This record gives sequence, structure tokens and C-alpha cells, in this order.
Amino acid sequence: MVLSDFGLYLITDRRQAGGRELLDVVRRALDGGVRGVQLREKDLSGAELYRLADAMRRLTAAYDARLIINDRPDIALAVDADGVHVGISSMPVAAVRRVLGPDKIIGYSAHSLEEAEQVQRDGADFITCGPVFATPSKLRYGAPLGVERLTVVAAALKIPVIALGGISLGNISETLTATVQGVAVISAVLGASDPQGAAMALLKKIEAYAQRP
Repeated sequence: MVLSDFGLYLITDRRQAGGRELLDVVRRALDGGVRGVQLREKDLSGAELYRLADAMRRLTAAYDARLIINDRPDIALAVDADGVHVGISSMPVAAVRRVLGPDKIIGYSAHSLEEAEQVQRDGADFITCGPVFATPSKLRYGAPLGVERLTVVAAALKIPVIALGGISLGNISETLTATVQGVAVISAVLGASDPQGAAMALLKKIEAYAQRP
């Protein structure tokens, strides 16, 4: 499993691409150094999602990047994606593992330490944890966790923790102090006028933090 590619984990939402084609925006993010992409387009039909996933698999493969499919083990297998990302309303992690087999990656969206510890026991390979900061897409999960609570989660788990929710160039350095293994973003890259430059700037911050004394 290649979890090192998820230092900057790009989650898709074509509605945040400013009217641009999603594949074109993701291509520019890949040009900027992104190597982990989650295809998360919940409103598409199975047929539509399959076609997009197939095209996204070909695109990410050209960059030797990882592709994770949100909530659809069947489509992940059909396009030979690297894994699946699930959450509290999805199939249980243990069931997803039986479907995918031992070699695919399973990510999980956790919103509390208790939930994160449970899915670690169930066999998840990594979690995203948040929202760290206030963000419209995560309002239904309540108040933001904040960096302090994120730090507690990251310290308690043996599997990698990726911070999620409202992360931007302005707060990424603060987020990384929680000793997470990566950060997940949507609008910070997809919504940027220059997705390549936005990805490069975020990765520069991540690399600078990793090289600190």
C-alpha cells in the first residue's frame, strides 16, 4: 500500500471547479504534485460514476498517482482503483475488506476519537479526521474539532491520520502541528484559479514542515 502519496489528498467535487471540466482541473493538480485523489461525486448515477472513474483511473495512472473511490467498492474494483473511502453510513470496513481483498486501501472519514479507534480495529488503512476548521461541506457534523483535538486523535492511532475540513494555505502549517500524516483538501485546489500552483504551494508547506529542525 502506498500511503506516502496521501500527504496532499485531493477530494473531488466538480461543483467547486468553477465551471471547468473536473478531469482538466485534476490534471492540473497532478501537474502540481498531487499523488492521491479521491473521486467523490455522490450525486452521479452508477453508470455516470463508472465512466468518470474509468477516465480518472487512466488520468491518475499516467501520473503514477493513487485513485480512491468514495463509497463504491464495486466501481473501485471495476476500474482497478487503489481503494475505497467509506464513512459511517457506508458498508462496514470489515465488509469492504472482504469485497476488496487484502491489497486495496481502505480510508474512513472519522469525526471522533472513538469512531477512529473502532475503524482502526476493523481494518481501515487510514482515516481522514475533521472537520478541523469550519467549512460549509461539513456543517452537519457539528462544531469543528480544532487542531488540539486533532492532535489527540493522531497521537492515539497507529494508522495514518489525514486532516480534513477547511484547510487552506493560510492554516495548513498550524494543522500540521497535530502530527498528522497528510491533509485533505477540496476547494483549496479545485476552486483555485490555478490548481497547479495551489497544489504546489500546499505541498511546499508540507515539505517545509517535514524538514523543520
